[in-house]
Amino acid sequence: MRIPVELEGKSPQEIIEWSLKTFGENLVQITGMGAEGMVIMDMYVKLCNKFGYTPKIFTIDTGRLPEETYELIERANEKYKIKINIVFPNNKLVEEIVNKYGPNLFYKSIELRKLCCKVRKLEPLNRILKNVSAWLSGLRRGQSVTRKDTKNFELEEREIDGKKKTILKINPLAYWTEKMVWDYLRENDVPYNSLHDKGYPSIGCEPCTRAVKEGEDPRSGRWWWETPEKRECGIHEVKKIDFSINGWQKVVIGEDGEK
Repeated sequence: MRIPVELEGKSPQEIIEWSLKTFGENLVQITGMGAEGMVIMDMYVKLCNKFGYTPKIFTIDTGRLPEETYELIERANEKYKIKINIVFPNNKLVEEIVNKYGPNLFYKSIELRKLCCKVRKLEPLNRILKNVSAWLSGLRRGQSVTRKDTKNFELEEREIDGKKKTILKINPLAYWTEKMVWDYLRENDVPYNSLHDKGYPSIGCEPCTRAVKEGEDPRSGRWWWETPEKRECGIHEVKKIDFSINGWQKVVIGEDGEK
C-alpha cells in the first residue's frame, strides 16, 4: 500500500477519514481514556457513523486504574452508543511479578517499573495489534520531551508472538496544542476524566499518577520519581521505519512481509 505523506499536518478529521476508508475493519483506536483519546473517539465514532463503519475501540485495564477512569468508560459507552473493548493483562504474568517483586515494584527501579508496564500494558496491547493493520493513538508533540518529534503517520515494527509485524500508527492530534484539545472537548460536549479538573493533565495507573502544578510538563505527574526522558511505558518505544521518501513510498504492512 501507499501512505499519502501530503496528509501530514492536515486536520485530524481528514487523517481519520483516510485511515477509515483505507483500512476499514483493520483500523482500531487504542486509548487510555485521556483527553486526546476522547477527542479522537468523538471524531472516529462520528466518521464511522457517517460512512457506515462499526467503531473498534479498545482500552487496557491494567488492574491499577483510578475509579474515575472506569466511570469515564461507562459515560463514553452511553453517550456514543458503543461498547469499548476492555483488555486485561495475563493474570499469570501479573501474579509472577507481584509475588517476586512486590505489589508496588514500580517504585523500586526503572527496570522494575518498565517490567510492570510491559506485563500490564505492552502484552495486552500486542494482543490487540496482532490482528490489525493500523491503530489510532492520542500522541501529541507537546505532551513531553519524549514525544516532541511525533508525526501523524508512524510505521512501526513490533515483535508479536515471536514474529516481526509492521503496523501503521496514526496520531491525528500530533500537531495540536493542549488548548486545541480542550477547546474541542468543550465545544463538542465530549466526556472526559474528572481527574483532569483536579490537576491531572495525564492519567495512567493510580499509583503512578499525581497532580501537577500549572506550567509544569503535562506528563510530569507520571512516574514523577524518574527523569523526564525515562517517562514512557514502552508502548511507543518501538522501531520506526522511514517511509517519507519522495512524498509517497510503498510500504508493506503485516507479519514478516505479509501484506
